[in-house]
Amino acid sequence: MQYLIEAEEIRAAIAHYARAKTLWLDTEVADYNTKKPRLSLIQILDDSTDLWGEKVVILDVLDRPELIDDFIGKIMINYGIEKVFHNAIYDLNFLGKRQAKKVTCTLKIVQDIPYYLVPIPNRKLKTLAEQLCHFPPIAKEEQGGDWGKRPLSAKQLEYAKMDPVYVAAIHHRLLQLQQLVKPNPETENIAVLTRRYWQIEHQWKQLDTEIKHLKERLKRAMEYQEITATSGFKLSSQKRTTKKVALKELAEAIQTTDLDIDFSVTLTKELQEQLAEIIEQLPVEEDTKNIWQLRVTELDDFEEEDIPF
Repeated sequence: MQYLIEAEEIRAAIAHYARAKTLWLDTEVADYNTKKPRLSLIQILDDSTDLWGEKVVILDVLDRPELIDDFIGKIMINYGIEKVFHNAIYDLNFLGKRQAKKVTCTLKIVQDIPYYLVPIPNRKLKTLAEQLCHFPPIAKEEQGGDWGKRPLSAKQLEYAKMDPVYVAAIHHRLLQLQQLVKPNPETENIAVLTRRYWQIEHQWKQLDTEIKHLKERLKRAMEYQEITATSGFKLSSQKRTTKKVALKELAEAIQTTDLDIDFSVTLTKELQEQLAEIIEQLPVEEDTKNIWQLRVTELDDFEEEDIPF
């Protein structure tokens, strides 16, 4: 790991990384829980095979806006470099915001992957590193450390150097899992999919109905006992107001105004039956779509030899 403090060294590192294809990045922020947070460190890795942080470079940019601007100008808005963060929206607050281009967020990737493929309690960087990528337990002491003080401790630098390593490992593992999320439907093995469905269907029905029942009981119990929060649950209420008006009255009202209102009304099957004669006299646009539905049939509907077990 290199910890760069001198402005010339930091600018040289930025110029070097401006030629990279992919960078795995993280930041540490001072005063993050105040109204004026300050970017403290930018951690960079350009070699995803580094599992120990030996090739990580840490840029100390605390209260050095000219160096941050240099990083944004040469790295963050550079279309030629893929920038990979975990929870990128947070880091981008300090690194170019909407100016940043070609940013990949591992948090967004994992949120799009079904839970059964990533069955871990949360989507935090440290949790994914430990449980998805099998890194040893990560010390959390420095997570809320004071990144505004100088000099930084050896423990702080050790903590900071590993974050881009975790981002890189998680990124590659998630790309592998993405292949399971959206496989090619033309080559899917339907027999295997069917077999797996029937293997878990009974268990799923039991768990799904139990969860729904438990949530309903919790909601009612918390409501009657006037409890708004308990372990992992919050109870809240909101009023929803809907407004309805007779179509005839609405049409008459529109005719008395100068409003230029021109929009289509979707005719439901019921409306089509009620307005059949009128519709025949109107220039109705038709939009036809094939809607595919998968209906689960009972196993008794199959002959025994048809069941793919």
